[in-house]
Amino acid sequence: MHSKKTGQESSRRKFLKNSIKGAVGTLALTNLPTIVPAHVIKGPMAPSNRINIGAIGNGRISREHDMPGVWKHDQARILAVCDLDKNRVESARKLVNEYYTKKTGQASDAVKTYENYEDLLANKDIDAVIISTPDHWHVMPAVAAVRAGKDVYMQKPASLTIAEGRFLSNEVHKSGRILQIGSQQRSMPQFKRACELVRNGRIGKLHTIYVGLPIDNPAESTVEHDMPVPASLNYEKWLGETPVAPYTLKRVHPLNDFSRPGWLRCEQFGAGMITGWGAHHFDIVNWGMGTEYTGPIEITAEAEFPKAGNLWDVHGPFKSENIYANGVKVLASNSFPNGVKFVGSEGWIFVSRGNYSATANDPTQAAKNSKALDASDPKILTSVIGENEIRLVDSKDHHGNWLESIVSRIPPITPIEVGHRACTVCLLNHAGMKLKRKLHWDPVLERFKNDDEANLLLSRPQRWPYILA
Repeated sequence: MHSKKTGQESSRRKFLKNSIKGAVGTLALTNLPTIVPAHVIKGPMAPSNRINIGAIGNGRISREHDMPGVWKHDQARILAVCDLDKNRVESARKLVNEYYTKKTGQASDAVKTYENYEDLLANKDIDAVIISTPDHWHVMPAVAAVRAGKDVYMQKPASLTIAEGRFLSNEVHKSGRILQIGSQQRSMPQFKRACELVRNGRIGKLHTIYVGLPIDNPAESTVEHDMPVPASLNYEKWLGETPVAPYTLKRVHPLNDFSRPGWLRCEQFGAGMITGWGAHHFDIVNWGMGTEYTGPIEITAEAEFPKAGNLWDVHGPFKSENIYANGVKVLASNSFPNGVKFVGSEGWIFVSRGNYSATANDPTQAAKNSKALDASDPKILTSVIGENEIRLVDSKDHHGNWLESIVSRIPPITPIEVGHRACTVCLLNHAGMKLKRKLHWDPVLERFKNDDEANLLLSRPQRWPYILA
């Protein structure tokens, strides 16, 4: 296969290399994937050419979004499922087998089950994995996967901490494997259109961006007594790198359905909606500004948190201000409409998901009646992007884009470094919420400036034996 680099691809590759060099110093970048012509995969593939997939984490987002997003493509086949909850992994096995039985008209019972992702990764028949685990279990299996030679589709946010995100990005680039972050808004046409219009000056000089995020923090006191650990769940490993805590149903996930899990509201396992939805919208902020490999330099944030003693303790109502080196101010709050509004000297563009939701119980109701794409002047939206103007990567299907990247070895539309930088903005905002003062960030060194207290928030202590190394 011959390498054929376009000017845009070469520039993008050089920019990525320089950005990562600045952040990690002596990291070798010789194993970055070679840029080669894209292959559009069409029609069914022979079994020997099929991409064999293992699904790690078989909860709500896996069943309703990630596995269906992959199994609809003929070039892929889900061969294995893995979860620390035996009931969930068995349910996933039945779900996948039933799908292929219906699709092919032939009885299917080929899906293997695993409790531990390490055993799944040892299966040499598996080419790639989908990681749909809770936030605190994103980085460790992803690192193990790329080290095992597997390509990865991983749910956002990219990491639990900024330090973990940097570690993962370094490992992916050293391995040369494909990793797609599940920031599927990049594969929705309205987001690409909005970002292209902004990047090409259709609203004049960009000066302010408004980011509206939902919140997922119940007002009532949430306290539960300790409960026996279900026999079906390996709870010790489920806690992973985080501290030991008594089992309660609302700390983990429902036993009898796949509704929204309680861990999403526990800071032990994530930062709340600032990363849950912020990873999506701040990624679009970066895409629209062309700041995908950097970040803000000043952050101020405030938020309401539940009273001490609550099981569910992620942030509630919040607002933040992020200032970038280009002078653009990014304001985020739950009080803004769910979406991203770019404001320039000659108008504005607002973009959102409209009525789309990844799963049935996503907190998207507030956006149901909003337009997916709007502008201060309708003529802005009908503007034609010229041949010599900035044209962003085009993806019609996020999981499909990942599969195409696996074959072509061209980086996907949301590679790990892009996902890491978007997640970093979220975690910087979260640090601002906790410290309640202005923070100064160096996006090259990925450190707070002259602020030892803030730099302690770049990582968390990891519980043995769940240590990144």
